[in-house]
Amino acid sequence: MSTLEPNDGPSAASRAVCPGSFDPVTNGHLDIFGRASRLYDEVVVAVLVNQSKHGLFSHEERLDMLNQVTAHLPNVRIASFEGLLVDFCRTENISVVVKGLRAVTDFDYELKMAQMNFGLSGLETLFMPTNPLYSFLSSSLIKDVAKWGGDVSPHVPELVVARLSARLGDARRHTAS
Repeated sequence: MSTLEPNDGPSAASRAVCPGSFDPVTNGHLDIFGRASRLYDEVVVAVLVNQSKHGLFSHEERLDMLNQVTAHLPNVRIASFEGLLVDFCRTENISVVVKGLRAVTDFDYELKMAQMNFGLSGLETLFMPTNPLYSFLSSSLIKDVAKWGGDVSPHVPELVVARLSARLGDARRHTAS
């Protein structure tokens, strides 16, 4: 078993990563980023590059949205990674993953990932219960509701509402024809 090896820079214990696809980012994600930013000196929001999966928004669009909606959090940095999270964390000198949990079904999946990450490298995972206001939110649900013209504005930042409207507005018009 390999372990995380510190490099020069901030201590690994003062840095955490919040990984995901964030397609799109929701208020639930932002809540977790904000809460984690109060616990750690630096929080890296790491967007997975997945060549086999085409999201609604491109990787670059997601990075751009995340940079804009986290600008008020000075110790949050947006990055991207490809491959194993443990390799990204080793390179970035990060020893903790922060994951928001909405329900038992999230825990079942995330526990397996946490155990694998720990087994691969000693990477720890902090499970943070989601604020009940956001416990039902997922990026997939947001996309589905927006696709059919539903109001998602209470659940995502204004920037995301505008981007969803621009992206899906054309699709809705063509479906209605």
